[in-house]
Amino acid sequence: MNALSLSTEAVMFLAEEPAKGPEFGKASPVGLLIILLLLVAVFLLIRSMNKQLKKLPESFDTENPGPDQAFDEGTDRVDGGPSSTEANADHGAGDGGRHHGDPTERG
Repeated sequence: MNALSLSTEAVMFLAEEPAKGPEFGKASPVGLLIILLLLVAVFLLIRSMNKQLKKLPESFDTENPGPDQAFDEGTDRVDGGPSSTEANADHGAGDGGRHHGDPTERG
């Protein structure tokens, strides 16, 4: 086979008219309906999100940051934080007050 016959066969294949049976074209109205429903859903979602964004304040900075700073005091420590036993005591309150730090301790 040379390149000319291969290209001729490709042109003939592409030029053939596709077979149109009794089921031809019946899926396109359903596909169009699904696409239109998805577009409407996206439009409604965008409109709803814009309404929610308009409810947000311009800035989340507070006029008086003192109470927030007092609440955050000590949460970003790298050195000098609570010891591991204090941390276990704080985190173990939800499980009956048991400490999980010492593997030899039975309780």
